[in-house]
Parts: sequence; C-alpha cells; structure tokens
Amino acid sequence: MSAQDSLKDRVVLIAGAAGGLGSAAAVACAAAGASVILLGRKVRALNKVYESVKAAGPDPMLYPMDLEGAVPDDFDQLAQAIDGEFGRLDGLLHCAAEFRALTPLAHTDPADFARAIHVDLTARWWLTQACLPLLAKSDAGAAVFVLDTPERRGKPGAAGAFWGGYGLAQSAQAALVPMLQAELGASGPRISGLRPGPMRTGLRAAAYQLNVDPEARPAADYAPACVELLAATGAAWRGKIRDLQEPLAVADPA
Repeated sequence: MSAQDSLKDRVVLIAGAAGGLGSAAAVACAAAGASVILLGRKVRALNKVYESVKAAGPDPMLYPMDLEGAVPDDFDQLAQAIDGEFGRLDGLLHCAAEFRALTPLAHTDPADFARAIHVDLTARWWLTQACLPLLAKSDAGAAVFVLDTPERRGKPGAAGAFWGGYGLAQSAQAALVPMLQAELGASGPRISGLRPGPMRTGLRAAAYQLNVDPEARPAADYAPACVELLAATGAAWRGKIRDLQEPLAVADPA
C-alpha cells in the first residue's frame, strides 16, 4: 500500500487539530485517505483546518472541546458520537498541549502548573481511556502520543529546568506508552509515542525567539511520521517511542 492510501477508509481522531502539528497531521491523514475527526477548543480555528482537510481528502468531522474544562463524561460522549457515526475508531493522535512560559518551579503559579498537568497528561489519558473500546473494534487501532523532551531545549545538564508542569507531563507520558501497551498486550490497540524535532509552533515560540531558534522546522515536516505511526507501517513501534531527534533510534526500532 502506498503512502497516499495508507489510511484509506480509516477513521482518525486528532486532538489539538487546530495547532501547528495537529493541523498539518490532519491534512496529511486526509491525503492518505482517512476520515478525520478534528478536536479542538476554538471553533474558528477548526473551521480553517476543516477547509484544508476537505481539500486534501474526505470531508472531516468537527468536534469542539476545551480539554482544560472537559470531564470524563465529556470524553465518553465524544466516544459515543464517534461510535454512532463510524462504528469504530482506527487512530487517535494526541497533539493538544498546554505551555505558558519558562518559569522556575518555585515561582510557578499553582493554577498554571495544574492546567499544564491536566491538559498535557490527565486529559490525554481520559480521552484515550474513553476511546480504547472503539480502537479495539478496529483491526489495527492505534493511539499515538506526540511528546516533547524539554531537557534537550535548555542548557546542557539542565534536566528540563523551567519547563514546569509541561515538562513533568512529558516524562509521565513517556512512561505511559510502554505501561499501557503491556496491559493491552500484543493483540490490543497499538500504543506508541512520537518525539518530533524542534518545530515552529506557537508553543515553542513561548519559550524561544525565532531569531535564536534556527533548528526549528515547519510542523508539516513531521506530519508524515504521524501518518506512518497511525498506519499499518507503525506496527514496529508498538509500545515504543519514535524519536526523530535520534536517527539511530529511528533506524533500529527493535
């Protein structure tokens, strides 16, 4: 199967679909043949992505939701809506993220800390948990967590200093991927992670000035990797994290 139809007749939910990588991945998934469900908190931004996705492939489905205020029942209702419309879910891509600024932990606003942990970890898990039965209905259900490695963005040896709740949530998700896969087993939905390289996104702009961040690339450069992990080609990364910042890891997924 070619890359152009690697997601043909598949149903893919993208959380954070209006963001830099989320919108690029949505277009790439549609171009690969998927019916895409666009989840995000800003309706106007989702409408813009809708037009781009529609031009690339099947008409997408919009589902506005603010992950910060969503509760487990909201995610269950989303799963019920997907089940009613499609009867299954083949792919879930987590791109939604929350980050305000680089701040010492001792000076972090408690609300900002809790918000980052919730959006970047708790809400991602609640959404995954609600969708697991739908992913199990697919013959190749896959959930992909887009991760960051803040410790690589700071000074050598800084160990992710100043990234607060966002940084802690990244480490927790990295642990979640193999943990959840071990529980689901080889016959359950496929769980994997993706660490893209530095991207020119609004989130990164909150930490780095563009003129001193030459290594950052357009988010669209990493959209093909999202498609690969959601498609059958991602089977080699079951329970693992594909790190595009470490070429040797990509070359040898075993």
